[in-house]
Amino acid sequence: MQIIPVIDLMQGHVVHAKRGIRSQYQAIQSSLCKGSAPFTVIDAILKLYPFQTLYIADLDAILGSGNHADLTLKISQKYPNLNIWLDCGIRQINARALYQGNNSQLNIRPVVGSENIANLQDYRAISYACESQHILSLDYSATSAMGIAELHNSARFWPDHTICMTLNAVGNTQGVDMAKLNDLIQLNRVRKNPSQLYAAGGVRHLADIQALEKMGIAGVLVATALHSGALSQADIESIHTIKSPS
Repeated sequence: MQIIPVIDLMQGHVVHAKRGIRSQYQAIQSSLCKGSAPFTVIDAILKLYPFQTLYIADLDAILGSGNHADLTLKISQKYPNLNIWLDCGIRQINARALYQGNNSQLNIRPVVGSENIANLQDYRAISYACESQHILSLDYSATSAMGIAELHNSARFWPDHTICMTLNAVGNTQGVDMAKLNDLIQLNRVRKNPSQLYAAGGVRHLADIQALEKMGIAGVLVATALHSGALSQADIESIHTIKSPS
């Protein structure tokens, strides 16, 4: 089980994502550090635990109101051993340029959000442009699957890593949507080489992560639980510790 911290970038700050209502996001208030400056927040997260992977959501790029390309590049350079999963609003029209730009930094891997995909042809073009190195985020609102049905109803076109992103559960205490994850697990079983599934949205504490691990989920994306202190250093170490065989 891999724990992946998340930072959401908006107008140069790390913000607290909540319920996917991006117009209401405010600067992060964290028990780990003072302020919302990206490097301050990342340093605090890595002081809590030496995570191997960081998920960055460039909300300005996703919303089409700018981007944090320069900042992301500086982050990748400051932490060269940190694997970065970057959601910067990749669409069919900009996939090749974004992938080639990010690919110059070997520790950045593109995330493709289903919310940005108009049809299966566009998704396949994006996959080709990204040389199939992308991570797919299957995005869900409170009421529906976001994006084309083919990606939500079949695992045929999933890449090696697939995220179940329940945006309505992000940043609150309602818990993980286990039913939705179970549906995706069933779809994944028909693949010759199953995709590694990751849960995002609603992870509250250690017990949630342990339950997901028992389901066979490969990893979880977390933010609120880290900043609130609900997920402690000891909790993280208990998950990431490799247990010796008996």
